[in-house]
Amino acid sequence: MDATELLKKVRKIEIKTRGLSQNIFAGEYHTAFKGRGMTFAEVREYQYGDDVRDIDWNVTARHNHPYVKVYEEERELTVMLVVDVSGSRLFGAVGEEKREMIAEVAATLAFSAIQNNDKIGMLLFSDRVEKFIPPKKGRKHILFLIRELLDFKPESRGTDIGMALRYLTDALKKRCTTFVISDFIDGNDYRTALSVCANKHDVSAIQVYDKRDAQLPDVGLMRISDLETGAERWIDTSSARVRKTLGKWWYERQQVMTDTLRKCGVDSTSVATDEDYVRALMGLFQKRGIRQ
Repeated sequence: MDATELLKKVRKIEIKTRGLSQNIFAGEYHTAFKGRGMTFAEVREYQYGDDVRDIDWNVTARHNHPYVKVYEEERELTVMLVVDVSGSRLFGAVGEEKREMIAEVAATLAFSAIQNNDKIGMLLFSDRVEKFIPPKKGRKHILFLIRELLDFKPESRGTDIGMALRYLTDALKKRCTTFVISDFIDGNDYRTALSVCANKHDVSAIQVYDKRDAQLPDVGLMRISDLETGAERWIDTSSARVRKTLGKWWYERQQVMTDTLRKCGVDSTSVATDEDYVRALMGLFQKRGIRQ
């Protein structure tokens, strides 16, 4: 898309998602993604029941009386958006393209993060790490992220979620809040990488998919193309067996994804490109808020 069209799309997404973050998500985000670190606040005299491991021995020695360190929860988080930019994100048969919904979901999370005074960064991946944008604060930074999501041209078209998660685990030493945004159509086994990443970081998964990924319409002969491999073939969608085979493939893939996320302790939500992602995000936030 040209520069003028891109700026219009960025502005449109900003207006919509910033409003959602301010009016709907601010409180839910704050509750669901509390700071996990603890930072030193002050020392005070030891009181009965205090943990002896918190005793500040230097202050205790100076005053000849026990003092303990008091900590408070770190509110500022580092948020990372790990976003799938493989070829399949360009698919859009029902509703908008996955790419556009992914950009809106990511922008909503980003504006929610800065409402909470958090830093936000982004990792774009296909079957390789396409781009790593370090975490920063501010509206200007978020608009840059949105432009990248809408107009980024990846070098590869495949998908490797595990590779992206391994990179994130190695790249960020401090614990961060991570959102993996993808259609999760990946033939690779990413369970081990996800488990390791989820043990280090606070990971949530957001699946954005098109309903035609799961179900074909009955419209007779159709030429289909794999957006990641470029392979093309003709299929007969009027065949109940063909439609059933695709439905079974999708169901089994969803079961594997759901089972993997659950076993790795990763909260998740799924939203189709013709559905309201606001409801999906609210469900994810509220589920996390209750569990917290």
